[in-house]
Amino acid sequence: MSLPRRIAYNAIFTSAAKILGTILSLVSIGFITRYLGREGFGDYSTVLAFFAFFSAIADLGLYVISTREISRPESDEKKILGNVFAIRIAVSFFILLVSPLLILFFPYSGDVKVGVVIAASAYFFASGYSVLIGLFQKRLAMDKVAIGEFVGKMVQLAIVVIAVKSNFGFLAITSSLLFNMLASFFVVYLFSKKYITFSLRFDWQAWKKFLKESYPVGVSAIIVFAYFKLDTIILSILKTNADVGIYNAAYKVVENVAFFPAMFVGLVMPIMSRYIFHEREKFEKVADKTFKVFLVLVVPLLVGMIFFAKNIIGLIGGAGYEDSVLVLKILAFAMAFIFFGSFFTNVIIAGNQQRKLIAILLFCAVFNITLNLYMIPRFSYKGAAVTSSLTEFLVAVLSGAACWRLLKYTPSFEKSFAIIFSGIAMGGFLYIFSNLHFLVRAVAGAALYFVLLWVFRAVSTNEVLSLISRKGPEMREYEPLA
Repeated sequence: MSLPRRIAYNAIFTSAAKILGTILSLVSIGFITRYLGREGFGDYSTVLAFFAFFSAIADLGLYVISTREISRPESDEKKILGNVFAIRIAVSFFILLVSPLLILFFPYSGDVKVGVVIAASAYFFASGYSVLIGLFQKRLAMDKVAIGEFVGKMVQLAIVVIAVKSNFGFLAITSSLLFNMLASFFVVYLFSKKYITFSLRFDWQAWKKFLKESYPVGVSAIIVFAYFKLDTIILSILKTNADVGIYNAAYKVVENVAFFPAMFVGLVMPIMSRYIFHEREKFEKVADKTFKVFLVLVVPLLVGMIFFAKNIIGLIGGAGYEDSVLVLKILAFAMAFIFFGSFFTNVIIAGNQQRKLIAILLFCAVFNITLNLYMIPRFSYKGAAVTSSLTEFLVAVLSGAACWRLLKYTPSFEKSFAIIFSGIAMGGFLYIFSNLHFLVRAVAGAALYFVLLWVFRAVSTNEVLSLISRKGPEMREYEPLA
């Protein structure tokens, strides 16, 4: 299969699986919000924030660096994965042991503290699962990872439904995260055995080399956590758990939609890493197309999220979450900027400039924390939402500027005006026909947007053929990956 078709197959299959998984996640959230109420859902969101904290602290940048290294020609996959897997297991054990001591210093209920320990246990399996993803990225076999994630979501939903119907309580709901990660790891590990069998390695020189290369990315992950999830923890300390629940009912929507940039950049990351220094034209072609795909998707998502915020919150939150509607409208802009921030930061990493990325993300984290400490006491969840959107905007702008300064790369912005105009027309349609049923408006608005893209040739016939033909006309010179 040619490279364009492999990218297309992975993007379509993975997107479909992710969309279905997102639907399962939102259904789970719908059960949880209604069962636990605003206060209980706030506690649940706090536990998830600590799960993200453990992931950030223990990431060490190993996922990105190992993916990059095994994508290099003639790399020793068994040695790389054996050592990286061993490092992650060691760190996971450390997190599992330290988490009960850490949570003692926070003013949470006993259930929340136990829930945080459960989250630390879930991270043990999430850690091993994430190490294996690079193996599939290299081979453009992310469909296997998507299957693992989907199975995990199904298991989680099943446990949530059982817990709600049987009234098992808060800890049973929290345990669904553990079983989600366990199922995902098990499926992905079984698939990995098709490509490679490796054992744990304790090569201290290799550990030292990996950590030296990865620590800037690891520090970046901690910084990203600071502005991506710390708002929930600050809210949980300075405000009530009900405030946390209102904020996260909206934030969970954005979080589930924003899977796409990480997924798609994950597909093209090995390709960009391969070509960025040696075949610049191929790198720029892949990067420009990726940026254009993001813009094509971001515009209708932003417009739709603003116009359908009330309907979305009504579906996943129900009564008691009306205040989440405005929060979702504000966070829609954060979602848009996440796409482009993810794109630019991954280009920087592909160009081996991850150390320079730390300064950018550190500045954004300081900005975020400072503004949150000012905004949350005064405006609660609304202040947190505004801060999140401003921070993601800052990340996108600064990382984009760094791509130009460090790597002399800027996106082509091809057909950007036509794409944005199509989105404005979609918004006008949704405003004029606001009395129609929201599903009819959603389908008709999306159809109008994509028809206008075609009319203005923002998406050309050649681009479509390059994805569905055996040898796409624009990218046929790319040889298949091994």
